[in-house]
Amino acid sequence: MIQDTLSNALSKMNNAEKSSKTEVSIKPSSKQLVAVLEILKKEKYIADFKLLEDNRGGEIIIQLNNKINKINSIKPRYMIKKDNFEKFEKRYLPAKDFGRLIISTTKGFMTHLEAKEKGRGGALIAYVY
Repeated sequence: MIQDTLSNALSKMNNAEKSSKTEVSIKPSSKQLVAVLEILKKEKYIADFKLLEDNRGGEIIIQLNNKINKINSIKPRYMIKKDNFEKFEKRYLPAKDFGRLIISTTKGFMTHLEAKEKGRGGALIAYVY
């Protein structure tokens, strides 16, 4: 039984990127995972993804483009205020303006740059660079 589908999926993506694969299949899918993949696609860390429903949790096929150096989920899910992003940027990202923190806010999932711009806080979900 899988405890955390997001962590499992991000680990699979990280391992596939390290072994230079172009495609990875992830089971089961979740709304949270799809939201994170939308952000990764928008930020051009992945090429595309396809959601396949099979009435057993679903499956996601992700097309990789070898732009990810490291991707991981953040546990525990720290609550972050709109003014405290810098502390977590230093902790999880290798350099300023290199990589993205993914945050769950009341207005949906977004990167830390969008959250700064909109003046929103939320829970840290994952990081990618």
